[in-house]
Amino acid sequence: MFSLIGYYSLVFGLLFSFLIVLLSIKNFRDKNILNDKIISLTFFQLFFVIMSFLGLIASFINSDFSNETVFNHSHTTKPLFYKISGTWGNHEGSLLLWLLVLTLFIFIFLLRSKDQTKQYRILTLLFQQIIIIGFFIFIIKTSNPFNYIFPVPKEGLGLNPILQDPALAIHPPILYLGYVGSSIIFSSTLAATSLGYISREWAKHIKKWVLVSWIFLTFGILLGSIWAYYELGWGGFWFWDPVENVSLMPWLALTTLFHCILVLEKRLILTSWVIILSISTFALSMCGTFLVRSGILNSVHTFANDPERGLFILIFLFCLIFLALFIFFFFHRVQNKDTNSFFWLSKETSILINNWFMMYFLSVVLIGTVYPIFLEVLSSEKISVGPPFYNKLIIPFLIPFLFAMAIGPKLKWIKSNLENKLFLIIFFIISLFLSISITRNLNSSFLINTVLIASAFYLFLITLRDFVINKFKNLSQTIAHFGFSLLILSILLNNIFSTEIITNLKIGETFRSEKFNINFEKIEQQNKQNFRSITGKFNIKNSNGTSEVLNPELRIYNQPNIVTSEADIKMNMFTDKFMTMNLVQNQEHFNIRYQVKPFMIWIWISVMLISFGGIITFFKKKYEK
Repeated sequence: MFSLIGYYSLVFGLLFSFLIVLLSIKNFRDKNILNDKIISLTFFQLFFVIMSFLGLIASFINSDFSNETVFNHSHTTKPLFYKISGTWGNHEGSLLLWLLVLTLFIFIFLLRSKDQTKQYRILTLLFQQIIIIGFFIFIIKTSNPFNYIFPVPKEGLGLNPILQDPALAIHPPILYLGYVGSSIIFSSTLAATSLGYISREWAKHIKKWVLVSWIFLTFGILLGSIWAYYELGWGGFWFWDPVENVSLMPWLALTTLFHCILVLEKRLILTSWVIILSISTFALSMCGTFLVRSGILNSVHTFANDPERGLFILIFLFCLIFLALFIFFFFHRVQNKDTNSFFWLSKETSILINNWFMMYFLSVVLIGTVYPIFLEVLSSEKISVGPPFYNKLIIPFLIPFLFAMAIGPKLKWIKSNLENKLFLIIFFIISLFLSISITRNLNSSFLINTVLIASAFYLFLITLRDFVINKFKNLSQTIAHFGFSLLILSILLNNIFSTEIITNLKIGETFRSEKFNINFEKIEQQNKQNFRSITGKFNIKNSNGTSEVLNPELRIYNQPNIVTSEADIKMNMFTDKFMTMNLVQNQEHFNIRYQVKPFMIWIWISVMLISFGGIITFFKKKYEK
């Protein structure tokens, strides 16, 4: 019943897409006012997609195993919350969520852009409908979430246990709001380029959409990192996993785009940068969809293993990029050349320099992600690109990037000087002193760590000064930059001073080291709703006489029959104590992993500060003069 409603709602939504396109083309030249019927049709399109999505949710809640998607990703013993989140915890459901956000965003765009010209609004709608129609066809043809199974199975296969987590349940919808938000930026940019409407007014209008996408993408990445930290049992928040990189690349492009939009709003320059970055951001979001669903990536995040689906997305993406490049080369006209030249010491110059750094970081991540794929296709040789690759290529360039990020906001638009900037030198000396004090006892990489930490401290102290001196002036920029400096500093100190012990212990045994003893006291077993829990009790006695108890857990799920490891984390404002345990096959031992990780909570706080800096931009009453 619910599956039928969902499927036919999809079909009706596709029909409304064609009606919207026909009426929009007709209305493009007829009147100076946007036809109200277009907005009504867009609403009905959104309504039918919502009905389709609700139909899938209802099928999951009712454990309707006549639906193939529900059969593959649900089970009667699964808690209600994970039945609902299972709706988008699979390939078909996640694409339906993509489609829902696509239709929602274009409807909101039409309602919120009434002060813009009619032709611009209609052309944006047309470009967005091209994307929406592509997704409609993709879902109905290759990824139908309402396929019927007969005879109807009595029980489902269940959802992957590592996806049964609150953080990961809300991570995909928030991440998709960031991904799909880039489609509006893409469509709007193509419309503005086609009409020669790239202007300060347009920059002010589209800046809000860039910010919305950036904020949601930042929060989505944060939730994914928190989930990876405590759920996967690796004891870290970022592993340069290919699918992690897929979300990072559009974030880098969006961050660069936002800074270019600021320059465009002030001085009507960098228009080509804005157009190219708008296209690149959407292309990277779509490219991520292709990589995750084509089966060519090996990751815990991947949804599908179907080359046909990946090929469809790849062809569709190629067509969209070709259309975008055609519009860029044939319709974009560079503004007055005099406005494109600017003084070497100015805020716009610093933004341009930082843009080049960001594009370099983006290129490194892109190459590290796709190079193994091309190598395997060409030579059948499999390689894994891990942290050493990224550290060697990114860290040396991160140092000048942080210094530029610290000094750039202190410069003025058009032309600036460094008079009365003695504090920049004083803070550099203080930063260098702090860095040497911290790293003097390190045995290796003393020089690079000293300079890197000094650059992070420099940005941290400069932005901290801005809080005190400038108070509420440029508050959003100050908070975001302060959050970024805190993020880099926390990551560096975390990486340098983390300690780890990996050992095998039986119940009753004790591991001893200079800093602490780990006593494996006992295990407890319990039967839960859809898994059996084995919880260990470990007493950690530190060298300073303090002690604490950690209780890592093993979960043996009934459907699918998978064993997962749940970390126990003791967290305070300065240090995380992290422990996991795993079974050692055919032995009485348990593999124990104990980590002491300083400043972990500040990594999460810093990303929240970065996002908050973007959020308060919407509450600014006037722009910087």
